Amino acid sequence: MSSGNDNQPQTFTKPAFGEKDVAELVDRVFGLKVSWIRPLPSYDDQNFHVCVSINKGAAEGADEYVLKITNSEDSQEPDLIEAQTQAMMFLNAEGFPSATPYLTKDGNIMSLESGDTGPGNKKYVVRLLTYLPGMPVAKIATNTQIFYEIGKLAASLDKALSEKFHHPSVKSLHRGQFIWNLANVPLLDQYTYALGQNKHREVVEQVIEQFKGKVIPKLSSFRACINHGDFNDHNILVDSSSDSLENPQYRVSGILDFSDM
Repeated sequence: MSSGNDNQPQTFTKPAFGEKDVAELVDRVFGLKVSWIRPLPSYDDQNFHVCVSINKGAAEGADEYVLKITNSEDSQEPDLIEAQTQAMMFLNAEGFPSATPYLTKDGNIMSLESGDTGPGNKKYVVRLLTYLPGMPVAKIATNTQIFYEIGKLAASLDKALSEKFHHPSVKSLHRGQFIWNLANVPLLDQYTYALGQNKHREVVEQVIEQFKGKVIPKLSSFRACINHGDFNDHNILVDSSSDSLENPQYRVSGILDFSDM
């Protein structure tokens, strides 16, 4: 989830490419022939699971990718998307299960493409990422073993980014009013109305006020680092590492969605 680079509600156009458009785009931009396409869920972007064949349809050359088409708002910040993609590449090289981009025919990690959705001639950043197999943690019966694995992975990931990730594009990740930055909890004040009369609204408002009073005055004392930003149970993939149905053991097989770094 992204589209929150300042403290005002964002207006953006979510891509609406059809499967025929996707097949043509993958061929034209990446030089790959599509065998089949399956839409994937996305909050404000558009994702497709695509099976491609490098050898003009030969089954032995087939491979799987995710075509990610970024919404029109975030596509106006290619430096930010490059930084996020470079972080994914760095983590993959460090042994973490993150996707990596398939280069365009021009040798780039992304391409800016026109779309005919909505008013005006919108532009969308397009990337073809390696497909990560597995099931979201949100869809499994969790246990202490997988919680431990996820916690250990999160700590290792943040440590690697903090100590070793020094790409020139990293400065693009520092957005002062980014709504998903945990330091910007006070910005949530303007959205509590969306809770209406929900019984939890008072608790949410109390937490925000406590953050303002207790954390903000000491914010400069806290250590800051780059992290994933949205390490939730829908963005972590797992697969089973055992055959036991009664006591399944899982391992993390993929980390998704680096758009909130």
